[in-house]
Amino acid sequence: MVDRKMRAVVYENYGPPEVAKLMEVPKPEPNDNQLLIQVYSSTVNRTDAGFRSANYFISRFWTGLFRPKNQVLGSEFSGVIEEIGNNVKTFKKGDRVFGFNDAISGGHGEYLTIAETDAVATIPEHFSFDVAAALTEGSHYALMAIRAAKVKPEQKVLVYGATGAIGSAAVQLLKHFGANVTAVGNTKNLELLKSLGADVVIDYQREDFTQTDSRFHFIFDAVGKSSFKQCKPLLIKKGIYISTELGKNGENVFLALTTPIFQSKKVLFPIPKMNKHIVLFLKELAEKGKLKPVIDRHYQLNQIVEAYHYVESGQKTGNVILKIID
Repeated sequence: MVDRKMRAVVYENYGPPEVAKLMEVPKPEPNDNQLLIQVYSSTVNRTDAGFRSANYFISRFWTGLFRPKNQVLGSEFSGVIEEIGNNVKTFKKGDRVFGFNDAISGGHGEYLTIAETDAVATIPEHFSFDVAAALTEGSHYALMAIRAAKVKPEQKVLVYGATGAIGSAAVQLLKHFGANVTAVGNTKNLELLKSLGADVVIDYQREDFTQTDSRFHFIFDAVGKSSFKQCKPLLIKKGIYISTELGKNGENVFLALTTPIFQSKKVLFPIPKMNKHIVLFLKELAEKGKLKPVIDRHYQLNQIVEAYHYVESGQKTGNVILKIID
């Protein structure tokens, strides 16, 4: 009899990293429109940590009000297609693929299923599974913000928290779109920020970025640790502020509703949405050498609790890889 079990990190309740347990669970089976992917690499990221902790209660309206509906996290993945459904036309068995799925997740298990029309694509030639796994989460959040702000060539943009998964992707994407980028990061990563294309770097450990003489069309807080009040003086007239977090008492949502009406400088709070077009766009940039995920460190599947603690420490640089298969 064929063994239809697999190892996966399961969280049956919301809470701290310790709720994530390595267990044996049923191996998923693809329907007619799905791919069954043997996962080689995933990431541990803010999306996964946020869903697991449910610190923002509103997230439970998607993940389950009282307990998680989909108990295997892992929004990013890369691996090899093991089976395809009867109606699948654009992929074949053996294809190396990567993608993103925060609706069902599954990347922290040995296998997952995903529809061929969802955010999945073949891995760029010569890319490792680790690099491919880290191509989507931070990049699509950054792309969402950049598109919402309608960044144009030569505009001046400040990225606060430029060394995280979102921030490091934002610097590269902004340079692709022709912006002049000021990147705010820590001392140890200043050279990294320059290598990503930043025109100006500010070391927040040595100086207060709000004291710069520069003024910006767009300020993007990629870590959610600033505020509109702090950054407003740095914006030009009609300048835009976007944060990846709700802000104190959810103020960024309120400000996104009011500032476009009552102020010349405004807050936007775009809702992230991933699809195949975005994955293919990110793949194209990666193939051209214009987007390369920054990778901090690697963890094994049985080190998931340690990985979550590190991600939530706020000290990571770029992406944290979770190795499913070596």
